[in-house]
Amino acid sequence: MNITRIALAATLALALPLAAQAQQAKLKVGLMLPATGTFAALGTAIENGFRLYVTEQGGKLGGREIEFVKVDDESDPSKATDNVNKLVKRDNVDVIVGTVHSGVAMAMARVARETGTILIVPNAGAQAVTGPMCAPNIFRSSFSNWQPGYAAGEVVGKRGHKRVVTITWKYAAGDESVAGFKEGFAKATNGQGQVLKELSLPFPNVEFQALLTEIASLKPDAVYTFFAGGGAVKFVKDYAAAGLKKNIPLFGAGFLTDGTLEGQGADAEGLMTTLHYADGLDFPKDKAFRLAYAKTFKLQPDVYAVQGYDAAQILAIGLTATKGDVKDKAAFAAAVRKATIDSPRGKFTIGKNHDPVQDFYLRQVVGKENKPMGVAVKGLADPGRGCNM
Repeated sequence: MNITRIALAATLALALPLAAQAQQAKLKVGLMLPATGTFAALGTAIENGFRLYVTEQGGKLGGREIEFVKVDDESDPSKATDNVNKLVKRDNVDVIVGTVHSGVAMAMARVARETGTILIVPNAGAQAVTGPMCAPNIFRSSFSNWQPGYAAGEVVGKRGHKRVVTITWKYAAGDESVAGFKEGFAKATNGQGQVLKELSLPFPNVEFQALLTEIASLKPDAVYTFFAGGGAVKFVKDYAAAGLKKNIPLFGAGFLTDGTLEGQGADAEGLMTTLHYADGLDFPKDKAFRLAYAKTFKLQPDVYAVQGYDAAQILAIGLTATKGDVKDKAAFAAAVRKATIDSPRGKFTIGKNHDPVQDFYLRQVVGKENKPMGVAVKGLADPGRGCNM
């Protein structure tokens, strides 16, 4: 009996330090974001936002210290599967955060579904991620491509514009944004609005001149566009240089003027866009966030920084509910779906397809800011078409 007790005591003595050690194990977060190319600045802002929230929580989420592993996705869908597999299979990350490019995000979602790894998408709005590819372990902290497009369509239609042209890159994000715009435009005009032409060019081509000439010849009431990053800077400048800005109002998904105003200068003045964030929102959370971000990074935050910050908030909510156990995906997902997230953009929830249900603002460029002009569409939820979760 004494021997048994001694053996048991020895086993417990060994087990307790091991349990404590396991409890303190770092949570590996794989950041798969663009560090080079057209979307590099967007990737930096997302990472900054994510790191800011983690820092505010003392470097831990759900009691787990965070360790970062980074991969430059190069905004290249052909390299995406290899890159995400490096994080999951080589680096053994617990969570993946990424990315900006919709084509890359699709590949990431496929791997996340296959491996069961938690994926939080802090930007890419590809419909399929929270549509046919939706899964209990996949979340988005940003938007679906349909959402800002739909909101812009309602705005353009309600302003009395009946004949419009759309222009974007020919890739998933562009196609889906235009589809959302057409749906909102049709609703606002009771089906009487007309899309004269859907113009596009391959990503990341920025030779807009021929298409701008075509817009001039079509003489629409308004133009809707989806561009982001460096492409958005050049498009806005070229649109103004072609003399179109004076006569044909330009509307866009908010990425047209978010994080790009410095490069666009006076050519962006007065442009109207729709997005789930704006400069100068009257929320205590936003004021505190902007102050902390500017102090930490010596930069003004944009929507990408907010989406990175909220990706970390989503992770924290799930980890808190599971006491840091990233493998308890059912409890993780249930907690996120029940939560109201106090974001700099305003409070939002996560829909049944794990996409944000959120307000979309009409914004206008004034100087170096996207000033809110009011709520374009309140509590807009992505339809989640094809999601059978």
